[in-house]
Amino acid sequence: MKMLPISNQTIMSSLDFLNNIINPARKAHGERAVRNPDFVARIEDEIGEELNNEIFVVGQTGHRIKTYTLTMEQMMLVGMRESKAVRRAVLAKLKEMESPKIPQTFAEALRLAAEQAEQLALTAPKAEVFDRIVQRGVLMTATQVGQKISLSAIKLNQILSELSVYNRSVKRAKAFQQWFIDKGFGEMKQTEQGYSQPLFTNAGEMWVVQQLKENGTI
Repeated sequence: MKMLPISNQTIMSSLDFLNNIINPARKAHGERAVRNPDFVARIEDEIGEELNNEIFVVGQTGHRIKTYTLTMEQMMLVGMRESKAVRRAVLAKLKEMESPKIPQTFAEALRLAAEQAEQLALTAPKAEVFDRIVQRGVLMTATQVGQKISLSAIKLNQILSELSVYNRSVKRAKAFQQWFIDKGFGEMKQTEQGYSQPLFTNAGEMWVVQQLKENGTI
């Protein structure tokens, strides 16, 4: 089920609305499911000329199924035609889905930030995306980055090596490739013992999360 924000307005297909919200609510309150043709007729009667984006999708039986794109306001109007108990359940579900989800863990927060980056990338240059969603100045080890996304430093470093983040000519230690440093994703710092250590910036952490998300690791 997809609810998409378009021009600050949440929309959903009437078929998703029926199958994932209306009929489950009716079933939970002992009422029979509504057939899509009947539901479409109800929508046309309720919304009328304001309807748009009439489309047809092919169902499992190969038949064409009529569906509309509905705004949040239109879904609420259609939902008001249900019985009192079902109506309350439908409206509660719509409000719940419209409310932004608050991340409960570091991993969820990073995933949310990555999704926001993808949305911003549609309307802004890539360089602007990072400037708007990360704060620079904090440096992290691979262990710290990995902990936030439930990966060990060893596993994370293996993936980063495959992504050419590390300079393979440096055999006894990890060192970032110059391109990674030039993009502001990482810095090489010296430890108190005099060793060079690769540290990730917030922008670098975000880049790592995006790469892992794209390849299905997280």
